Amino acid sequence: MLQSFRFANHRSFADEQQLNLTPAYTQPESRVTVPVAGIFGANASGKSNALDALSFMRRLVLQSDRAVEPGLASSLTREPFRLDPEVAVSPSRYVVDLSLDGVRHTYGFTLDDERIVEEWLYHYPFKKKRRVFERDGDSFAWGEETRKDPGLERISAITAPAALFVSTIARFAPKAQPGGGLQSLHDVYKWFMRAVTRDRPGLNAGNLLSLGSRWAAETNERRAAIIELLKAADVGIVDVLLLDEPAYDGLGLLVGRDSLGAPVFEPNSPRRSLQFAHRGPSGQVLLGLLDESTGTQQLFELAMDATTVLGLGSTLTIDEIDASLHPMLTAKLIDLFQSPRTNPLGSQLIFTSHDATLLGTFDTEEILARDEIWFTEKAKNGTSTLYPLTDFKPRREGENRQRRYLNGNYGGVPELSWAPFERAVAAREAASGDGQE
Repeated sequence: MLQSFRFANHRSFADEQQLNLTPAYTQPESRVTVPVAGIFGANASGKSNALDALSFMRRLVLQSDRAVEPGLASSLTREPFRLDPEVAVSPSRYVVDLSLDGVRHTYGFTLDDERIVEEWLYHYPFKKKRRVFERDGDSFAWGEETRKDPGLERISAITAPAALFVSTIARFAPKAQPGGGLQSLHDVYKWFMRAVTRDRPGLNAGNLLSLGSRWAAETNERRAAIIELLKAADVGIVDVLLLDEPAYDGLGLLVGRDSLGAPVFEPNSPRRSLQFAHRGPSGQVLLGLLDESTGTQQLFELAMDATTVLGLGSTLTIDEIDASLHPMLTAKLIDLFQSPRTNPLGSQLIFTSHDATLLGTFDTEEILARDEIWFTEKAKNGTSTLYPLTDFKPRREGENRQRRYLNGNYGGVPELSWAPFERAVAAREAASGDGQE
């Protein structure tokens, strides 16, 4: 579980920010983190950039060792804060605090445009800090457990300057004995591999094959759960089918992923087409995914992601969760992660939204708890800030958070000034009218 995420010098964020998912108020004993975090703010305030920072960290962990040849330097593609030249050339920083099998782990790194500057991993067995490794450029320092493993020294020697050590370990030392520092390295990598990140929604014909392959790889239990969610959403779908199409010369059917997360295809398998059964006046009618509404497409993808994450006990991030979805459906999706009955493994949902109704109630219950609400705001100099609702010490009950947010009491809302625009439109209309006469 993600306890906190810290980052600095990423897109519109110059100074270090922290998204803290440890409870600010009393939670059930079984929960060391909150299950949901919703980030609200004005357009261009930094909501998407906050999620992108975590997504960037994940991509680098999973892919940095494959982007370069071992032992060779390579430039990195990052997105620092560019409005201040001094900040733009300084390193960017990314750190996660994770609870893995009940043990806290802190993993992070800094990087510039050329290489990984620093990288480190600590864990806290028996609540005492222990170093797994520290990296300063090409120099490595080991902890009590890891210094006993000569294989780590060999792998550190072939770790490329632009590659993360955690990524290289997963590639060249795919197995680890239970316990010890090497197991901690693999556990951290596995957390990133299981996390699911979704950018702004949008479906096209190019990813239909991927969705069909994912559906084919789902267990019967997860398929049933997704279908029931679609039925409950009242979008008219009563079943989801995967029908074979004629053989084709593509990669084949995606049947799973290997230990490193790379896709595994079944060669020469037929392409399969997703079809959605609707009940019509004369019986069931099948429609393709592109024939469905944008909201239904979005709901289906979210349902697949949510059931996957809930089954793994991992983390799902969604940018603009409310896009094309009715607020009631969004609230129900959030509730899946908040309910111990549907989320027994402690999965987490982190999302951004413009929908202020999510700050209110649904069926007389608050959609989001006080410590599940965050805001972003951009200053006049272009720097974004991420901060929690708990900074305002909100009351547990009786506070209309939706209204207070829209009134600007929490910040994170646009400062609208329509007068210049209205004057410009009026002047244009007047000039147009003069020309016609």
